[in-house]
Formats: sequence, structure tokens, C-alpha cells
Amino acid sequence: MANFSKSTVPQFSVEVYQNEYLPEGGREVNAIVTVTSTGGGTTGRRSLTGAPAATALPGQGPNAAVVIMVDCSGSMDYPPTKMRNARDATSAAIDTLRDGVAFAVVAGTHVAKEVYPGNGALAVADAATRAEAKNALRRLSAGGGTAIGTWLGLTDRLLSSADVSIRHGILLTDGRNEHETPEDLRAALDACAGRFTCDARGVGTDWVVKEVTGIASAMLGTADIVADPAGLAADFTEMMENAMGKEVADVALRLWTPVGVEIKFVKQVAPTVEELTERRTQANTRAGDYPTGSWGDESRDYHVCVQVPEAGVGQEMLAARVSLILPAADGTSQVLSQGLVRAVWTDDMVASTSINPQVAHYTGQAELAQVIQQGLEARKSGDFDGATAKLGRAVQLAADSGNADTAKLLSKVVDVVDAATGTVRLKAKVADADEMTLETRSTKTVRVKK
Repeated sequence: MANFSKSTVPQFSVEVYQNEYLPEGGREVNAIVTVTSTGGGTTGRRSLTGAPAATALPGQGPNAAVVIMVDCSGSMDYPPTKMRNARDATSAAIDTLRDGVAFAVVAGTHVAKEVYPGNGALAVADAATRAEAKNALRRLSAGGGTAIGTWLGLTDRLLSSADVSIRHGILLTDGRNEHETPEDLRAALDACAGRFTCDARGVGTDWVVKEVTGIASAMLGTADIVADPAGLAADFTEMMENAMGKEVADVALRLWTPVGVEIKFVKQVAPTVEELTERRTQANTRAGDYPTGSWGDESRDYHVCVQVPEAGVGQEMLAARVSLILPAADGTSQVLSQGLVRAVWTDDMVASTSINPQVAHYTGQAELAQVIQQGLEARKSGDFDGATAKLGRAVQLAADSGNADTAKLLSKVVDVVDAATGTVRLKAKVADADEMTLETRSTKTVRVKK
């Protein structure tokens, strides 16, 4: 649980975008909830790498612990530069740690081993411990299998020994999780979820996208591909900078609904699509909490959809109340900000049939992520007609929403004949890295144009 005083909590704001007007008998209410955190991110101080580094809030002191998990399975030796790049990347991440942050390095194979500092402990970052940790990285060598659940379990034990609010892991793998069952990995993720956040990276093209993205999703972190191992150092530096920018953890999105209102779904829609509906924990009789992880200076969007009872023209009701909640160690909680979702029944057809621009945009972005994944799955299974249809729809949605990054990735997999109509042809040959990059980044969205 977080242990911040009110004076050190970043400022949160909640904005609700919706069309509250429903036709007579209308029941579905959609709203985009924009949550913004300010005052808790990076400052002008620079890290040892020369990039901006986060500092603690005034009077707070470092309040974070980080464990870096490095894949050391046998495949990391093919090519040999992969292991060297992984060591260099870990070294760069260690350089980016701010003074006072607790940290450790874990080597992952079919078992998990502590590389630094050892003995089940965490080191405290300063010039001496950074140098010791980087020296210890020289002992990393490739050999053995892959059992990621054991890496996560050791990381959890190490992080739980720290009396801090922000607990974070960085995980690198280059292969399939072959030395434990999917059920073992799932059990490890279930055990660790909510205890720390974790960013996951796949290096090369021999790993499984759904494994890496599944780890990041369960742990409320980010997932990405680093197809060329030479890019690892820059990616690790950026990940650690982001981790150092987090200032408050365990923030929950609390949704209160009155009697008769049913929740259809709750999902994050920016900066990535993340389904949260099934992660609800009951807060009280009418309210439930959805986890959002750790926050720095940033803004995220959430799509809330509820079903209200039927009502006649002229009636109105509070359909839902959205609050940002910060739990405290003593069992109490602090409301950081809140917004209201309303329903108003009208016989004005123009008002009741108008779609809110934010709702329309993110509905399209969620569909974009879905059709990319469906299209790639169809392509892998040999259903080329289905793949063409789904990926054509993806091209159309990416063009409509201005998602240029996703459009560029799609162009590596299909030849675009007409983006406006979604007319495409599947490319005869697609590089593994291009297909995996599209799949890994399919959930990344663009913000609605205000």
C-alpha cells in the first residue's frame, strides 16, 4: 500500500467525455474518462547517461525498488552479441537508477539466480553499488532453459523486502517459456499481480508475442520488441527513466453505480488498450476498484460502458461516479479526484443519436487492435481471405484515426491499394520481425484530436 502524505501525492484530475442524451427506452451509456497526474514526474536533474532522471518529491526521499531480470538461457549465445548487448543494456539501466533506489539483478534460465547483490537482499543505488553491479554483470553467461515464472517469483521476494511504494520489474527474454507449463506461468503472474509492475521485452524473433504481452498486461507494464539486440541499451535506458518517473503506486479507478445499473465493461484505451473489466475487486456494495498501477506525470484514457434502467423522456440519473482512489497502509483510502457519468432521456433525435467524438475515436482504436490480432492469427492459420479482410479493416481504421505508426507497421505486412476503403493485398513475404512488431504494438493507440 502507498505511504504518501497528502502533501506528496501528485495532483490527479478526472475529465468525463460523453453524450449523456438517450432516446426514450435507451439504456447504454458510454463515457471516456481522462485521468491526468501532474507534479510527480521528472525534474531537470540528469542521470549518469546524460538523460533526464526522476527525483523524489520534496521531502519524500527515494521510494522505489527495481529488479532487472535478464534472460541467460542458452539461446542468448546465438549470436554471441545478444548476451553482450543484454549486459550493456542492463548496465545502462543501472546507470539510470537515481540515488537511494533499492535494486537487484536476476539471471533467468530454467531457474532464477541472484546476480547482484545476492543473499536475498537489495542494494541501495549510489556510485559504489552501481559500479559493483556493473562489475557483477561480467559473470553473466548463457546456458540452460527458460522458466519465466521462477524469475518473477524471485523478483517478488526481493521487492517485497523493500519498504517502498513503487516496486517495479524489467524483464528481458529471447525465447519461448519452454521449461514450465503455461499454467505455471499463469500461477506466477496471479501471485505477483498487484505486488509489483513489470515491463517486458522480447529480443530477436524467437520468442512468443502472446507470452511477453501477457506478462506485461498482467503486471500493468509495457511490452515491446527489440528486434535488433543493438537497440537494447537505448530501450532499457528509456524503460528505467520511465520507472524512475513514477511517484505513486496502487492507484485504483473506482466505479460506483446506483441500483439497477449494470457495468458492461471498463477498459484503458490510451496509451494502450487494456481490458480491466475482469480485474474488478469489490470496494463496497455498489462500488468496485480497477487497478491502474503506478503513475508519474502522465495522462491516460479509460472507456466506461454501463447499462441503465429504461426511463421516459425528461428523466435523468447519475449513471456512474468515477473516482481515483489511493489506499493507505492503515486500511483507509484517499479520493484523489472524481467525475460523473450522467444519463438524460430526450425526444430530441439529433441530441440522442450524436456520438461523442472521444467515444467514437476510442471505439475505433479498440477495434483496430482487435482486427490486427485477428488478421495476423488468420494469416498464420492459412485463412488468407480472412486475413485480408481483417487487415484491410485495420488499414482503414488506422487511416481514419490518424494512427500513423500503426499504419506504417501494417504497410510491412500488406500492400495498401486504397486506405480509405481498406483495400489491401497480403504481402507474399513478410519478415518475422515486421509481423511480430505489428502484433506486439497492436494495442498502442493515438490520443483523440481535441
